[in-house]
Amino acid sequence: MKKPTNFKPNGQVVRNGKSVYSSIIIKATPDKVWNTLMNFEQYPTWNPFITTIIGNPIVGKTIAATICPPGQKPMQFKPTVLQNQKNTEFRWIGTMGIPYIFDGEHVFQLQNNNDGTTTLHHFEYFRGVLVPFFKKMLEQNTQQGFEAMNLALKQQVESYSVAGK
Repeated sequence: MKKPTNFKPNGQVVRNGKSVYSSIIIKATPDKVWNTLMNFEQYPTWNPFITTIIGNPIVGKTIAATICPPGQKPMQFKPTVLQNQKNTEFRWIGTMGIPYIFDGEHVFQLQNNNDGTTTLHHFEYFRGVLVPFFKKMLEQNTQQGFEAMNLALKQQVESYSVAGK
């Protein structure tokens, strides 16, 4: 799905790089989606892309994450939390050690559709001198990983809601 033309992300946006964007409508309210998204301990049971997140998502603090883009080896990194606005947005930035070599600002934004559904806008902005060398991986594997995670999140939240939990 293409990002809407009027879509303006908030926060510290990485500029002059490559972006990957996906979205999905989930049949649940933002608080239910948020609770699943922020329950890091359960990620290994449902999330095919971000298989672990360890740490407390406090703005300015570091967490540890493992991502598994389809067709790639798992990658571990320690991003810094930039934003954690309950039921609205969770954002971090990770680097390859030295800033501006290969940085990624990862964002989950929840949009309340006011009809019992939520649109998840899931995107990442990449910048740095190595970005051109990873363009194909970002456009294919990372994009597929985002879409797989979105679908898994939708299934997790909707099955959880149906079960009355």
